[in-house]
Amino acid sequence: MWKVKFVGKRPELKNPILIEGLPGIGNVGKITADFLIDEIKAKKIAEFQGEGLPHSVFINEENMLELPTIELFFKKTQNGKDILIVAGDAQPVDDKSCYAFCEQVLNLAEEYKCSEIITLGGIALRQEPKIPQVYCTGNDKKTIKKPETA
Repeated sequence: MWKVKFVGKRPELKNPILIEGLPGIGNVGKITADFLIDEIKAKKIAEFQGEGLPHSVFINEENMLELPTIELFFKKTQNGKDILIVAGDAQPVDDKSCYAFCEQVLNLAEEYKCSEIITLGGIALRQEPKIPQVYCTGNDKKTIKKPETA
């Protein structure tokens, strides 16, 4: 149902972390992932192709139509942890497509031997907070405390 189509040569990565940021509440995940890609000058290495993306198009800066895409970027770093970033215009709209897409992302993380997976997103609050906060959850207490000390 979903597959990864690589463009160019696959990079060899050292102890990578995978960061995912797709549109959702407030587009927080997408905006953050796009900013990170631009800031660190990450390079596109693949596209995710599959069923279940919204039936829509986007209009680019040249007034051309584009279908929604989900792409994979990478950046080699000097600190011993390279970076993979999953970013895109949309995310799967139904449960079956979502699970199939997530399985493909997890397979990719396993293939590259990612040491950590970070997902970005917003949460809906009743009121805009006076002081914005970052929330963290995870599958063990060490993971949850890590961002607090960073």
